[in-house]
Amino acid sequence: MTGTPNPSSAGSSGAARVQTKISVSDPKIMVNLLGAKDEILRLIERTLASDVHVRGNEITITGDPADNATAERLFSELIELIERGETLSVDSVRRTVAMLEDATAERPAEVLTLNILSRRGKTIRPKTLGQKRYVDAIDENTIVFGIGPAGTGKTYLAMAKAVQALTAKQVSRIILTRPAVEAGERLGFLPGTLNEKIDPYLRPLYDALHDMLDPESIPRLMAAGTIEVAPLAYMRGRTLNDAFIILDEAQNTTPEQMKMFLTRLGFGAKIVVTGDVTQVDLPGGTTSGLKIVREILQNVEDVHFAELSSSDVVRHRLVAEIVDAYARYDDEQERAATQSVHAVPGRAASGGRSGRRR
Repeated sequence: MTGTPNPSSAGSSGAARVQTKISVSDPKIMVNLLGAKDEILRLIERTLASDVHVRGNEITITGDPADNATAERLFSELIELIERGETLSVDSVRRTVAMLEDATAERPAEVLTLNILSRRGKTIRPKTLGQKRYVDAIDENTIVFGIGPAGTGKTYLAMAKAVQALTAKQVSRIILTRPAVEAGERLGFLPGTLNEKIDPYLRPLYDALHDMLDPESIPRLMAAGTIEVAPLAYMRGRTLNDAFIILDEAQNTTPEQMKMFLTRLGFGAKIVVTGDVTQVDLPGGTTSGLKIVREILQNVEDVHFAELSSSDVVRHRLVAEIVDAYARYDDEQERAATQSVHAVPGRAASGGRSGRRR
């Protein structure tokens, strides 16, 4: 890619406008850059303040110098993504734009091409800056908490890092666990044998494994104890050495269970705890262990808390909007409750009665 700025006539507002020309030598890169039926180009045109025109292998950007510089950087990042083997999509362009707008230290091309695992032509990699920082934290710390809403890849990326560590012989086994409490159901009231009762709670972990390993190898690895998938209660009394351990749905642990789990850590082991503190399914009045663990461990070295948000959601775009809508609703309900308490007349600061004498 080569870029050449040229002076241009002033716009209707009187502000100086310039032209920047970018030459793309490889026609395959240009085809990918435009997208099917020019959908990528149309998205770029809607995103940028400068005017964009494409003719042959040349892109002409016309606008204010600062706007042109932004456009040139966007094209530079997108072209590098293509050169690194990425097929551009509308989502990857939007994520690139978001990172450039946030002026992050990390370059979009570096974030979106960080490969964790590859199998059968499918590559697992972070898709947002928050995910990339989460993955980096797993590399750099012994215990990592991945906290965020549904669809942010908390568990999936942790699983990919676990399989990567096992493949690289950094650990000798993977242990995946979940508390068996969900949506108000209790195991004792579910039909079937113990294994049949437990299976629905662990099925999402099995599904992720099937994406990352050859399905025929999973029963063999589980029979050998190289991969273990079990309810959280099965962790009690054990010391887990040389293992990559993932606790999923951790918002449904009690403080006692969280302490029990974290103290299973053995030599050569790594722990990743994932959960969404807005979706606690514990019985009413029970405190979530995930909600209070940050306060307890915030000053402990080699423990990291990674916060993921709606901007890291990689499912349908509506999922991010749903997450934000629920967050706004919860904030409004909390404010209303606070105002209601403050508005109750005749209450003393201690909460006792006022205005009466005995």
